[in-house]
Amino acid sequence: MASEALEVARAAARWLALLESGAATEADHQRLQAWRSSHAQHESTWQKAQLLRQRFADVPAALAMATLDRPDLARRGALKRALGVAALVPAAWLLGRQLPLEVWTADLHTATGERKQLTLADGSNLQLSTDSAVNVDLLARQLILLRGEMALTVPGSSMLTIQSPYGQVMVSSSDVCVRLNERDCRVSVVSGVARVQPLSGAELLLQEGQQISLQAGGIGPLQAFDAAKPGWREGVLIAENQPLGDFLRELSRFRPGLLRWEPALETLRVTGSFRLDNTDKVLALLAASLPIEVQSRSRYWVTLVPRKNLA
Repeated sequence: MASEALEVARAAARWLALLESGAATEADHQRLQAWRSSHAQHESTWQKAQLLRQRFADVPAALAMATLDRPDLARRGALKRALGVAALVPAAWLLGRQLPLEVWTADLHTATGERKQLTLADGSNLQLSTDSAVNVDLLARQLILLRGEMALTVPGSSMLTIQSPYGQVMVSSSDVCVRLNERDCRVSVVSGVARVQPLSGAELLLQEGQQISLQAGGIGPLQAFDAAKPGWREGVLIAENQPLGDFLRELSRFRPGLLRWEPALETLRVTGSFRLDNTDKVLALLAASLPIEVQSRSRYWVTLVPRKNLA
């Protein structure tokens, strides 16, 4: 079953790359339509690929260099090379993420590396971190976090509720951050207080400078954090003697494409304050201060390896 999904995702990525290349003929469009119509999974994956296309709108056009005015053989050769490269990123997303439709159709969402801030109709301030999605229903006084991370500042006493798969967070006259992970939902109170209600168990009143994780089985241990420390809301990633592997996993959330590193680098330590608006520069700074090398096959495919000692 997994191999079938793999082939469908690869096919959708290649069809997308073909259309983006500008080399698609009328016959190509007809074959694409036939492929989409032949199976419900084909059409579903194609729709996801179309939405994914928007998230990778900044991929350089050089990834699809074939043009109609070249001789057929040259055009096909260039197109083949373009397909080989351009299909990598969309296929990786289609296969690795398989985002549910509700995420693609959310009221508000951000692409990888994007942050968004807006004022809601009731005066509340909403910030979305990288690769995040939320639905907003002010009539019901609730926001539904579908993916990623959000921050919400509610200036008045009228309560807003943040719904997550693991419970809800009720906020008024407070500033909170909520991050949805694979197996839990982390809730942090930057100022004021927040009422946290897990799916099962008693409600908890969370104070400023405290954070917990909502889990399937209830509420995790109460932890303290520095509410004054800059973070993603200010476009900053801070590390204090942090294992490099953990730092890179967090950095990769803000970076489109593939970022990989060899296991030997996991335990190196990193300390510093890094701007998230230029992750290439962050990697360059790491290479300047740690025994690592940055190997780039493209802007969207980067691998970190141990630096070789030159005799």
